[in-house]
Amino acid sequence: MLDNETLALAKKVNDRLILASHMMVTAESCTGGLIAGAITSVSGSSAMLYGGFVTYSNRAKTAMIDVPQALIEQHGAVSEPVARAMAEGALRRAGVDLAISVTGVAGPGGGSDQKPIGLVHFGLATPDETLLRQERFGDLGRDMIRLETVRVALEMILEAYAP
Repeated sequence: MLDNETLALAKKVNDRLILASHMMVTAESCTGGLIAGAITSVSGSSAMLYGGFVTYSNRAKTAMIDVPQALIEQHGAVSEPVARAMAEGALRRAGVDLAISVTGVAGPGGGSDQKPIGLVHFGLATPDETLLRQERFGDLGRDMIRLETVRVALEMILEAYAP
């Protein structure tokens, strides 16, 4: 599923975090571990990847990375507050330098007027700040939405570690 462009981004992420002597963790919902999978496709990634939390269900978000159930009930799993809580919770749980989180609607079902298919929220947490981003990829099909989500997540990491 991963194309050459995505693998090249993953290599850059690996190189930059290793150069910075930083470790990262993923908190993934709609991608189901694909971000960690892209990163681990690069040899030597164990020097910069702690691991990943695949928190596909709301229960997993709460149990694994301490996303408050009340937050999910108030805003829905696909929301900026939940993306923030996922990134910050993963960062705390793993005790690393950076966490990236994604939560979205990959389709083909599950979309609504407020949260259409292709809507993805991203969070990138460090000990100093949390950056948030929202993308509306549109109904590109499940696989393409997930792949685009991986790309954007990797690009966010690269932006945070710009030389």
